[in-house]
Amino acid sequence: MKTILVTGGAGFIGSNFVIHIFKKYKDYRIIVLDALTYAGNIENIPLDIRNSDRFEFWYGDVNNLDLVSDLVGRSDVVVHFAAETHVARSLYLNRVFFVTDVLGTQSVANAVLKHIDRIERFIHISTSEVYGSALYEPMDEDHPLNPTTPYAAAKAGADRLVHSYIVSYDIPGVIIRPFNNYGPSQHLEKVIPRFITSALLGEPLTIHGDGTAERDWIYVGDTAAAVDKAIQSPIEKVKGEVFNAGSGISISVLKIAEMICNVFGLDESRLEFMEERFGQVEKHISSTDKASDAIGFRAGVSLGDGLKRTIEWYKNNRTIWEKQVSMRKVPVKDKKGNIIWY
Repeated sequence: MKTILVTGGAGFIGSNFVIHIFKKYKDYRIIVLDALTYAGNIENIPLDIRNSDRFEFWYGDVNNLDLVSDLVGRSDVVVHFAAETHVARSLYLNRVFFVTDVLGTQSVANAVLKHIDRIERFIHISTSEVYGSALYEPMDEDHPLNPTTPYAAAKAGADRLVHSYIVSYDIPGVIIRPFNNYGPSQHLEKVIPRFITSALLGEPLTIHGDGTAERDWIYVGDTAAAVDKAIQSPIEKVKGEVFNAGSGISISVLKIAEMICNVFGLDESRLEFMEERFGQVEKHISSTDKASDAIGFRAGVSLGDGLKRTIEWYKNNRTIWEKQVSMRKVPVKDKKGNIIWY
């Protein structure tokens, strides 16, 4: 029986990964460590998993060094999702992003080093935001790192910190850089659930700028599968490597809004444009070759199918997401010090 520690396992991507692993591997034990901040919700993990003797939950912070060390010391694989992740929120609440994303990652990496004789693999979940806007397309794993927001800079620091531990201490580390995730149980501050819930509530779908910024959208179940592939692949193929997790297709934010309107039978008069968010990344598209060649991963869920699944979840789980309605927008200070709600 293998034991996997999942930090941030009650968050959006982390909880979907927990569900994926629990269902697929009947002989795996799962330990989740989560601080249950505003974006973490224990209800993201189904009750049957929480009640299972193969599941264990710890309420705590990744900067609790003793707790992290104890949990890592009981694990065979560590998957580190725990992070502050909202780009707009980082523009106003920037310090906490570095405390959690950089220092928290150092806590986990140090615990992996301490228990290196036991740990088979350490998967660090980075982000495509570390690349900034595409200097060339598609963006491969050697694309320069040009973070444009405090969130992206904090994740770039964590990404390179893990790389340094791999080089200096020979820990069995792997870095995954997911592109723009969407799917069931995502926090309403993110653009796709914000659009969907606005449609459900009869409100305008608010778009930053003109909506031409393009993203590579990947369904969260595909990201879970990519992490799974990185765990199961031969160590010599993945140790010390960075892998993108993306679809290889870029779609504008405006197009996403139009697709959601189409599903709900709404016309484009429901779209509302506001001032562009500074630090915006204009172009994002993943190269998929390395992940495909090395670990056999390619995204399998089309955007149309993924959006339908996601919309169905929000239609059927209002009691969960309605608690987040007041958090769909966050205050951001512009360069003149004015507060704008994004």
